[in-house]
Amino acid sequence: MPSRRPSLFCQALLLLALCLAWDGRAGAGEAGTLSMERSVKAAFLYKFLGYVEFAPNMPLEAGAPLVVGVLGADDIAAELGRVTTGRNVNGHPVAVRVMHEGDGANGLHLLFVAAGETARAAPLLRAAQQAGVLTVTESGNGLQAGSVINFKLVDDRIRFEISLDAAERSNIKLSSRLLSVAYAVLKNGGT
Repeated sequence: MPSRRPSLFCQALLLLALCLAWDGRAGAGEAGTLSMERSVKAAFLYKFLGYVEFAPNMPLEAGAPLVVGVLGADDIAAELGRVTTGRNVNGHPVAVRVMHEGDGANGLHLLFVAAGETARAAPLLRAAQQAGVLTVTESGNGLQAGSVINFKLVDDRIRFEISLDAAERSNIKLSSRLLSVAYAVLKNGGT
């Protein structure tokens, strides 16, 4: 009897469930925990791309890459590059770009800003929002800074919250499936 492969949606949900179930205490010491945390966040970033409908002003030719910019987290950029090698999202390969202070949001589809970089990256976050880029942060005030998605640690587990207002300002539509697995979905950006 031939084996049946789960649908792509089921596979994505399984990965999200695995990420949501990650327990920060499971790693081998603090270094293992940080490494696991970075791996889980990289997996989330990859999966977020499949649950977003980008602005109409961001046309994407068939086979063109989805570009993810990563600011302040070279380890996440490296892990994301590893995770996405040989994979694609809706027929598009994923390209990872390490961002530096002063870089613009042109050509990006997703921008990840690491903890501690949010205040310094405020102009980049605003530019990304105007360009229709999905923005993801990992700071206590990420949503207030204009990010669409913000990672947070809740009960030693990596979760994410979503600002519907920021998504609307970025002209991005988020899948109801993504909204259903978020820790919190906020209408007013957390304010």
